[in-house]
Amino acid sequence: MEKKVILITGTNSGFGWLTANTCATLGHKVYATMRETKGRNAEKAKALVRQENIEVLEVDVTNGKQVTDAIATIIKKEGRIDVVVNNAGISAVGIAESFTEDDLDRMLNVAVTGPWRMIRAALPYMRKQGEGLIVNISSVGGRFSFPFTTVYNGAKFAIEGLTEGLHYEVRPLGVDVVMIQPGPFPTEVWEKVATGSDTTVVAGYGDLAKVPEQIIGGFKQMFENLKPNPQLVADAIVKLIDTPKGKRPLRTVVDPATGSFAEIANKTVKEQYESYLTAFGMKEMLN
Repeated sequence: MEKKVILITGTNSGFGWLTANTCATLGHKVYATMRETKGRNAEKAKALVRQENIEVLEVDVTNGKQVTDAIATIIKKEGRIDVVVNNAGISAVGIAESFTEDDLDRMLNVAVTGPWRMIRAALPYMRKQGEGLIVNISSVGGRFSFPFTTVYNGAKFAIEGLTEGLHYEVRPLGVDVVMIQPGPFPTEVWEKVATGSDTTVVAGYGDLAKVPEQIIGGFKQMFENLKPNPQLVADAIVKLIDTPKGKRPLRTVVDPATGSFAEIANKTVKEQYESYLTAFGMKEMLN
């Protein structure tokens, strides 16, 4: 196995934590990034540093300087960067109208602009190398927008659009940009679900105002019954890393809980998308 230099965002919990530990155990050099490494995430940072092959960097993906500094640090130490996993994000459930412009800006800054900052910082080095892999964590909710997760789904729709277009733009340069579409998994993200800050609108929804809490409760009950293992997402990322460049699929669904409807949608769209590119004289980008 060829050792890779890997940067992963949001490694203090969930998919990021599992992916960092899994990649390091396999012998890859991992730069695990998170916020507040000397604050609320200090113990998580120390635990990761104790693992062989892991270094922790303080990175808030909403801070452009921290993002570019992290990439510069890796290039200075390693001379290259092979993989970026954009995992940091926010979960949100609630009546869409209760999310203010500031609420939406915060969601998009973390879940869309943050990954874009990281992509733009890493891509010049990957283009120069003639190879690289960027993995964006999307969601099954990036393909379908579910009621009362509207703002979260909107952010995931955006990351899907950025990933899909960029996938075809930079693949001829040796760089693969792909995404994982997880279904629901029992990670720490469910302990810090964002809600809309304009609570004045909630009363106008009557009994519908109870639905967001019912959704969260339903997911937790499903987790108890099905016990979907979040390690499956880390394993899917490793599989993408191990796949030769140019052979990696644009979308990888990891969803043991809610079925295969995202895979069916992906297959149908891919067929039509390829016809569209061919009609516009871009068939070579499919290969």
